[in-house]
Amino acid sequence: MELEPTTKPEWAEVFRQWGPKLLLFARQQTASVADAEDIVQEAFVRYWKCYCRGLAPMPTAMFGFIQQIAIDHARKSWRRRWWETKAQADREEPIACFECSLEHQERRALIEQGLQSLPQEQREVLVLKIWGELTFEEIGQALRLSPNTAASRYRYGLNQLKKQMTLMVS
Repeated sequence: MELEPTTKPEWAEVFRQWGPKLLLFARQQTASVADAEDIVQEAFVRYWKCYCRGLAPMPTAMFGFIQQIAIDHARKSWRRRWWETKAQADREEPIACFECSLEHQERRALIEQGLQSLPQEQREVLVLKIWGELTFEEIGQALRLSPNTAASRYRYGLNQLKKQMTLMVS
């Protein structure tokens, strides 16, 4: 099914604005960048199908779709993910989750290392709050949590990340 000409620029703008944030969130739940890109693409297709029926708001629905698709993907490809994780561990350089200039490479690596050491629940909330720029209410809707639970996971995750960053730098 083809988009009407009047909606094409709207979708291009939605993808430009939300694509990197959605990819970062998907990346926290997958073993590879390729899997995260596939999940974001499938989430856009699902959202587009629902959007034609009047679904809103965009960020909450998209983050929720990404979480559902990531769970389904993990169930379907556990064995493949295990081999990809093993192969990635053998690599000399880890795959970067953030794009940044050369002068921030060391800081980026420390943040990525700290994020990866957090429990997934805290990592998801941190990514959605800081890089996804969502409110706790929106995070709660996307992850099917109460806003208070989202805020508490954010607080615990941020404190844990601060402690780890302090230890890594000293």
